[in-house]
Amino acid sequence: MRVGIGYDVHRLVKGRELILGGVSIPFAKGLQGHSDADVLTHAICDALLGAAGLGDIGLFFPDTDPRFKDISSLKLLVEVDQMIKGKKMSILNLDATIFAQAPKISPYRQAMQHKIASAIRMSPDCINIKATTTEGLGMIGAGEGIAAMCVALLR
Repeated sequence: MRVGIGYDVHRLVKGRELILGGVSIPFAKGLQGHSDADVLTHAICDALLGAAGLGDIGLFFPDTDPRFKDISSLKLLVEVDQMIKGKKMSILNLDATIFAQAPKISPYRQAMQHKIASAIRMSPDCINIKATTTEGLGMIGAGEGIAAMCVALLR
């Protein structure tokens, strides 16, 4: 068994669509980044890459590479899944937390689980997604950004 931890944070800006876990969420701002800036999927990728001993998301999908401009992070997750399977490993479960003052995540949690599960071909029951605020503290509490953290277990 191998465990990995992933973390990502992006600034909220006007003029971008908010994508979390591959799901478009109606909101006045979106996350700034080279790809779709999906912090949840990025944290999952980093957790999986870490558990497999493969480094991090920036090593494989650098923000300097035009191929990844505005790409869906679910496509990156599919590639990470293929790398893990190439090492003869399998994903047992993912446990992720989204840190956001707004919007409310609970109405979209199940859709996120299904999108992520579909990308890595596993049961949504093995993917846990939860959310919390920062009680108004820091950049996340001020509504300036969203972060996510994930723990992955591989066999």
